Amino acid sequence: MRGAGLQHGRQSRLALLCGVSGLACLLAGGALTVPSWAQDVQDLAADLPSNAQMLLESDTLVYDNDAQTVTAVGGVQIDYAGNRLVAQRVEYNRKTQRLVASGNVQIVQSDGTKINSDHIDITDDFADGFVNALRVETVDKTYFAAESAERMGGVLTTFHNGVYTACEPCEDQPDKAPVWRVKARKIIWNGQKKTVRFEDSNFEFFGFPIAYLPAFEIADPTVKRKSGFLFPSVSYKTDLGVGVGVPYYFALSPTYDLTVKGNYFTRQGFLGEAEWRQRFSNGQYNFKIAGIHQQNPNAFDVDTVDRGTSGDPNKLRGMMGTKGQFAINSRWDFGWDIMLQSDKNFSSTYNIDGFSDYVHRSEVYLTGLNDRNYFDLRGMKFQVQENVLDTDSRARNDEQAWVLPSFDYAYIPDTPLAGGQLSLNLNARAIHRNNLDTAGIERVRGIEGESGRLTAEAEWKRSFVTDGGMVLTPLLAFQADGNVVNASSASLTAIDDMATALGTTADVRSSFFRNMATLGLEWRWPILFSSIGSSHVFEPMAQLFVRPNEAYVGGLAVPNEDAQSFVFDASTLFERDKFSGYDRIEGGTRANLGVRYSGSFDNGWTTNALFGQSYHLDGRNSFASEDLVNAGANSGLETDQSDFVGLVGIASPSGLSASLSGRFDEQTLEVRRSEVKLGYTGQPISVSAKYAFIQKQPLYGFAEDRHEVMLGGSAQLGENWRVFGSGTYDLQTNVLVRDGIGFGYADECFTYLMTFSETRGRDTKEVSQSIGFNISFRTLGDFGSASSDFAQ
Repeated sequence: MRGAGLQHGRQSRLALLCGVSGLACLLAGGALTVPSWAQDVQDLAADLPSNAQMLLESDTLVYDNDAQTVTAVGGVQIDYAGNRLVAQRVEYNRKTQRLVASGNVQIVQSDGTKINSDHIDITDDFADGFVNALRVETVDKTYFAAESAERMGGVLTTFHNGVYTACEPCEDQPDKAPVWRVKARKIIWNGQKKTVRFEDSNFEFFGFPIAYLPAFEIADPTVKRKSGFLFPSVSYKTDLGVGVGVPYYFALSPTYDLTVKGNYFTRQGFLGEAEWRQRFSNGQYNFKIAGIHQQNPNAFDVDTVDRGTSGDPNKLRGMMGTKGQFAINSRWDFGWDIMLQSDKNFSSTYNIDGFSDYVHRSEVYLTGLNDRNYFDLRGMKFQVQENVLDTDSRARNDEQAWVLPSFDYAYIPDTPLAGGQLSLNLNARAIHRNNLDTAGIERVRGIEGESGRLTAEAEWKRSFVTDGGMVLTPLLAFQADGNVVNASSASLTAIDDMATALGTTADVRSSFFRNMATLGLEWRWPILFSSIGSSHVFEPMAQLFVRPNEAYVGGLAVPNEDAQSFVFDASTLFERDKFSGYDRIEGGTRANLGVRYSGSFDNGWTTNALFGQSYHLDGRNSFASEDLVNAGANSGLETDQSDFVGLVGIASPSGLSASLSGRFDEQTLEVRRSEVKLGYTGQPISVSAKYAFIQKQPLYGFAEDRHEVMLGGSAQLGENWRVFGSGTYDLQTNVLVRDGIGFGYADECFTYLMTFSETRGRDTKEVSQSIGFNISFRTLGDFGSASSDFAQ
């Protein structure tokens, strides 16, 4: 020991707490009680922020009056204003107001950032300092390392010969190179501007340098939103050429921002995009615009892209789109999704994010949900951005309807009525269509003009269980609607032609009312069979619905807009009304008979099955009555005895599942419709296979049988790699409609995805190939393209 002023405090553990308010300094342990030492600590505390406290713990404290130093040795821990310093030795110089720490030094800042080093020289407020051989771990699991570093002003940290990565070190091999890292001569971390700047840097991938970057800057890893350039994108299309897009992000406020993007296509020129986003306490919205003055519009196929006439090509193309959703309160939501564009498929052609889907539904809606009440009001317009491969499926946008509006309301009272459940439903639609939508002379899918309908429906049912376990459910239902039709002369002519082809007479009315009353009874008798290791439930079922004939059918009087997608199978066998919408109402007396089965086994396997048939007993069969789309034709219900329908399924606890469903001719058992599924979901492999067959339905627009086989699968290769693929083969036309394969890599800091796919037209056999890739470096950004198309 040297210096007469040198004093020691030794004990198993010393703790010193300096409270700035009142300049009180308490020393726990009793060994260090020198007043001059305490006064000096109070002087130190006076320099700290007014609301801060410093807690120092160590095995030994040495105070040198002559050198004006305090030295803590052995298990030193200093806590100040949310910051913590841990070391084997810390020396504080009161003259310079600097702390020098050595021996397994770690600083944990108030934001959670960890700094590890062998030697740190830092000011007492942690604002300035110098560090040798350090490693930094931020709260977002990003990592810095450097030979040395300087910290100035509490906000600027400069790393010399530094390394940055967002990949966690390997526990078994901490010196192994991460998946990616940036090595730089100098890394400047600005805590005030929230930026990290790299100078004279190399980007390394799996330890190999792949790019030299003289200088670049990224946002601080702790920052979620900051203005600056985003990663560029690249793409290729035959009619567009090579495309490069560079976006710039403006973080204007915590609640709104703007992104502008410039794209250049070698065949078409410059495309500009801009998107505004804003968030409120109860919702958010965005607004997007895009436009281009095309250099070579003749590069597009006139049959697939609306490029204008040959003498006046459509050079100027663009779009505007907006989406939003707001919670009015806990029960009500209001929102919209609207797209306007210069032609039928600009957004699809240029892959405008959020608006490039094949069928885009522009809509404004208001929805409400409370307990057992549901309200939905919306206006809609369907926009078809046409499929370039299947000419038979090209729908024209002028044939798509304006739905102004569509309305649904459902209400189930909490209080039982006569011991049973009452449910109420309201549905309304008003439709305008600019052009007639037909499929030859056999079907009028949509009339030119206007049509509207308002429907109210009430249903009551109550279940009774007999002593023998039978379940009887009587049912009463009533539906009424009013309809208006304002068909153009072209529509009336098309309907007359259809009626002539079907051998009937058209009876189109400007307005009419319909109603349907139903008296029903359902009988079920679930029977449980138990055995060692398994249990089985067989449930024979029967339904009887008595009702009058459906009104205004057979004369093609009712526009069918919402009941076109009708399918009769095991899932709809026991439906009271098997039509898919309100425009058609099932009438006549009908019985449904069938049996359901379910089984479970102690080893985890489960099985289920259903088989049955429907019978038209009296009145007019709605499914044998013509409408404008022939919804009931070839459905399996158009005869008095329907086709048989059934399904059987099995599932294992290991992820294996299989099912078979079908519809079979009521006399010959010929397969009319079938679907076979087989799948396995597990580790490391998941596979699925599906076969579908639908017999031809000439009156419904399908003159040939349809056979398809679909296969898909994925495999996990190790912890991070996976491969996947899928394909669809049309057995009827011998065309591989779709196929694709891809592989991907993903870990905590890097993802990579590569895909290749082909699409072929069922009729044209035209092939379109696409290649897609995406590379994502956590904290740096994404790079890649959605797809690259090559027409052959």
